[in-house]
Formats: sequence, C-alpha cells, structure tokens
Amino acid sequence: MTRPIYLDYHATTPVDPRALEAMLPYFSEKFGNAASRQHAYGWEAQKAVDAARQQVAALINAKASEIVFTSGATESNNLAIKGAACALRSRGNHLVTVRTEHKSVLDSFARLEREGYRVTRLSVSREGFVDLEELRAALTPDTVLLSVMAANNEIGTIQPLAEIGAIAAERGVLFHTDAAQAAGKIPIDVRAMQVDLLSLTGHKYYGPKGSGALFVRRRTPRIELACQIDGGGHENGVRSGTLNVPGIVGLGAAAEICRLEMAQESARLVALRDRLLATLQTELDGVRVNGPLGAARLPHNLHVSFEEVEGERLLMSLGDLAVSTGSACSSGSQQVSHVLEAIGAAASAGPSIRFGLGRGTTPEEIDTAAARVVKVVRSLRATVSA
Repeated sequence: MTRPIYLDYHATTPVDPRALEAMLPYFSEKFGNAASRQHAYGWEAQKAVDAARQQVAALINAKASEIVFTSGATESNNLAIKGAACALRSRGNHLVTVRTEHKSVLDSFARLEREGYRVTRLSVSREGFVDLEELRAALTPDTVLLSVMAANNEIGTIQPLAEIGAIAAERGVLFHTDAAQAAGKIPIDVRAMQVDLLSLTGHKYYGPKGSGALFVRRRTPRIELACQIDGGGHENGVRSGTLNVPGIVGLGAAAEICRLEMAQESARLVALRDRLLATLQTELDGVRVNGPLGAARLPHNLHVSFEEVEGERLLMSLGDLAVSTGSACSSGSQQVSHVLEAIGAAASAGPSIRFGLGRGTTPEEIDTAAARVVKVVRSLRATVSA
C-alpha cells in the first residue's frame, strides 16, 4: 500500500538518521545509569548527558546548567507553570496566559485556578497576536507568572517574545514560553528575549519522542520551582527520575543539527509553503489563510480554510495526504479548534487544514498535494451545488 504524503510535521517528525546514530550505542554497550557515579558505566553515561545538555543550551543561547531534562514539552510546561506558581505563592497568586496556548498550558492554568489562583487569559488579534498594551494592563502587583507560547501549533503565529519579555522583566514577573513548535525552526535567544522559563521537546525537531527539556534561567535571586515529581533528587532536585540517556543524546544531537542547518532549511520550507499557497489561491476561490503571512509565521506552517465545503468529507477525501485540522495533542478530539475560536475564524471560515512541511518534503510532493486538494475541493463544491 502506498503511504500518504506526510504533511503533518507539526504533530511529530521522524528522528534524523544522524541523531539516531548518536543514540544507538546508549541502548546497548553504553547502557550505564548517569546517576551511577562509582564506575565507568555511569561516568560514560553522564558524559553523554553533559554533552547533550550543552547542545540543547546552544540552540537557545542558554547555559548548560540552565537545562533540565524532561519527558517532553507537556511535562516541561506543567513543571514550569505549576512549579513557579507554587514556589511564588507567598508573593502573589495572579497568573496570566493567552487563549491560544497549547492544551498542556491551558489545562495547567485551569488546575491552578481550581486550587485558588487567579488566572487572566488574554485575547488575540485575527492573526493570533497578543496585544502588548492589553498584556501590560493585565499585569498587577500580585502577578507572578506570564506564559505566552513562542509560536502557535495550529496557525503558526510567532509572538514578539523580546517585547513580551521586556514587559515582564520591567514588572518583575516570571516569563515562560512554550517553544515546542519554535525550537529548532526559528532563532531563539533566551538572553535577548529575557525569557525565564522555556519548554521544548525533541520529537518536534527530528529528535526522539519522550525526550524534552525545560530552560530555567539562573539569575539573582535564583528562580525556584516546586518539584512536581519527587524521588531521587535528579536534575538538581527539580525533576526526579532515572535519566533517559539515549533519548537525551538524541535530543542533543537533533538540537545541534537544527542549530547548524536551521537558516538554510527554513528558507527552503518558506519557498515550498508559498508554492503550495500560490497554487491553492490560483486554482480555487474561497481560500482563506489563518494566521499572519510573512516573517511572523513559522516557515513550515500553512493553515487554510475552504469556503462552501463540508469539513468531514474534505478530510475523508484527502486520505492520500497526511494532514490535520490542528493540534495532535488533544486525544484525537474533533471539537472546534479553540485557536480558531480565539481569532474569530471558527464559525465563518469553513473547514480548515493545517499543512506542516518538513525536511522530507519535496517540491514534487507539494505539487501533488496541491493538485489533490484542488481536485477534491472542486468535486465537493460541485456536489453541494448540484
């Protein structure tokens, strides 16, 4: 059976062969526990972990000592948000986030709200941007944490992190960003952007699933997080549990590859993305792009809505294309996207498709996918009008 053309790189990516090659020895002959400090097996594993920590740090201009390894962005988001809120409760109980955040962020704030914290959820523009003046006005003397994602996982909007970070720093509020979709795809500099906490995961940038990291800025006074997983005090007491050495090695190797190749790959993906959009808009009427165009959009993202088409039939007719309507992290839910609702596009835009391009995407695949979508949309519209 011919496999579909894969255009869902926001959901996950294949492990880069170079990252896989780096991982393989740590499943077998280099199988030591990084916490075993009494013999060569443990030292070998710890050396590999230290190298990966440096590679992940270099991707976002952090220090190796500021990287905490986790199982992925969902855990990192939970640790950052719940850990910071709990540690800072004596200073205040007000938290601020955005309506278009990933569910792991929104659900973390919802839990804290049930525990007595006050949560403000900021609205966004039609293109998904936070209003900086609204954000500034939302911060109060009781605000201890602000969480704004770096780039949206559905519509690709890249938030102005440097401006947001400056506002948070000016008001003495911790600034967390979920960079799961941005890390390895666009340049991130936690120093220049004044980010205090940043979440990322390997499987979004050609590393292994089940391996991620949380950046925790070292500053004076030091940022304190309340541990969410108790145990052996691993990762400087922030996150207990035996380290996933093969996964961490793959996370680091993939980060290094992205750091070196990001600029060239981003330019290639922008060209392919724009080629896809141009064909759709030339061949079809009633095509609307959700999110911004230009530099404020993830290079590999295209999210479009089609007027006068029934949504379920559209996706069923595109079985030869691996695409989605949005986030793959909500247990297969087919509910209306909260992101599209937030930008005011849920009711009027028609069914939407998220195209996520990646390293394996070729011009030929883009042309085939575009032609297939055009054919299906025309056919479905003809059926409706007949």
